[in-house]
Amino acid sequence: CLRSVIEGLSDLVDYVHFDVMDGHFVPNLTFGPVLPNSLRDKLALPFDIHLMVDRPALYAPRFSVRPEDVVIFHIEAADPPDEALAAIRGLGCRAGASLRPRTPLSVLEPFLDELDWVLVMSVEPGFGGQAFLPESLERIRALRRMVGTRPITIAVDGGISPENVGAVVEAGADVVVVGAAIFRAPNPREAALNLWKAAGRPRN
Repeated sequence: CLRSVIEGLSDLVDYVHFDVMDGHFVPNLTFGPVLPNSLRDKLALPFDIHLMVDRPALYAPRFSVRPEDVVIFHIEAADPPDEALAAIRGLGCRAGASLRPRTPLSVLEPFLDELDWVLVMSVEPGFGGQAFLPESLERIRALRRMVGTRPITIAVDGGISPENVGAVVEAGADVVVVGAAIFRAPNPREAALNLWKAAGRPRN
C-alpha cells in the first residue's frame, strides 16, 4: 500500500508531496483531502500539499495538517493570493506559492514576506512524467536573487532526474520534488539514493 511504500523510503525523503488537482485549473483530476488526511496521523514525515485548483481558499481548510506541513497554492488561481494565504495560515501550517513555467516571477514580489515556500514548476502542471524545461535553471537563479535573505524555501517540481538534479540544486533549489524518477524505477530505493548522490549530497 501507499503507506508502506512511503515508510520504506522515509530515511531518504524529507517531505511527502501530494498533487491535488481539480480538473479545472489543470485538466487532470486527482484525489482531494481524503488521501492526505487519512495518512496524516500514520506518517511522521511532514507533508507538502500542492493545490493545483482554481479555489485554493476554499480547498485549503479541508486538509488536516501539522505546523511543519506546507500547503502551496498557485499564484494564477482564481482566488486572490491574499485570500489563499489567509486560508492556509488559518490552518496553522506553513504557506507556499507556486508558478507555472511562463508566469513572471515578479508576480510574487508583493507576497514574498508572507511566504515560507516558493514552488517553481519546471514542467507544465497537471501531468507527471514530463521532461524538465532547461530554462527553469535561470528561473531558479533569478528567484534565489529575488528572495535574498528571506527565510524562504525554494522547491522545484517537474522532470527531476539524476541527469539534472545537480544543476537544479546548484541553481538554488532547497527542495526537489521527485515522482517518476523514483516511483517508475525498478528499485525505488536505489533510485532515491542515486538522486541524492547526483545532487552532491549522498546518503547512506
